[in-house]
Amino acid sequence: MTILIIGGSGFLGTELVRQAAAAGHATAATFATRPGSTPEVTWHALDLGDPERVEAVVAEVGPRLVVNVTSGESDWAVTAEGPVRLAMATARYGCRLVHVSSDAVFSGARVHYDESCLPDPVTPYGAAKAAAETGVRLVHPDAVIARTSLIIGDRQSVHVRMVHDLAAGTRNGVLFTDDIRCPVHVADLAAALLELAACDASGVHHLAGADAVSRHELGILIAERDGLDASRLPTSLRADSALPGALDVRLDSRATQHKLHTKLRGAREFLALGA
Repeated sequence: MTILIIGGSGFLGTELVRQAAAAGHATAATFATRPGSTPEVTWHALDLGDPERVEAVVAEVGPRLVVNVTSGESDWAVTAEGPVRLAMATARYGCRLVHVSSDAVFSGARVHYDESCLPDPVTPYGAAKAAAETGVRLVHPDAVIARTSLIIGDRQSVHVRMVHDLAAGTRNGVLFTDDIRCPVHVADLAAALLELAACDASGVHHLAGADAVSRHELGILIAERDGLDASRLPTSLRADSALPGALDVRLDSRATQHKLHTKLRGAREFLALGA
């Protein structure tokens, strides 16, 4: 099976590329600035905001499966419109599509969110991700929409890197004690995405870890795993800040977990194991 990973040079994309190639799949991947280094992978430059290039890459690779893990933050052309163009192209060429979305599509008003919950974003990024979900489902009804949360692994993870920098005193910032999410390990997430792709799943699925933790608790767990001084991590309340966004969003992944062999471990578990 030929797999095309959109955003293959990013943190999650790199792990997806590694696992797909290790499983023996013919693997192609795209990059925005520079290609990855995984052997035997074909790399293609792609700006997801360029509709002609999106079509050209899908046509050239001829994949059976496309997994989109790109994130253009609040750039509407990349984060909202690009995935819809990709969905149109994959539908036209008969490709299976897995589109990775985010818990940012939720406001936090109800705290607990399963796959039946409708998006109610409160940030530009969340609005762009919600728009992409709607467009992808409209033009490619058989696609998988996989919502996830904070993605954790080594220092290539933005969250892990921030903890290291805060502990070292090389950056300003705080870790909020009232900002709660359900982090997932990058290896678990990549494996779950490939597993969903291999079955006949479609529609919305949640792929988040089993533990709900605050940003500060997550920072402490990372510090303990990596031998850092957790007492150096500054704390604050997000509710007292001017930052927009939800406070407490807990993706309920139990329905999806029942369909998977891959275990979506909680942060307390995988960080205690040194993963």
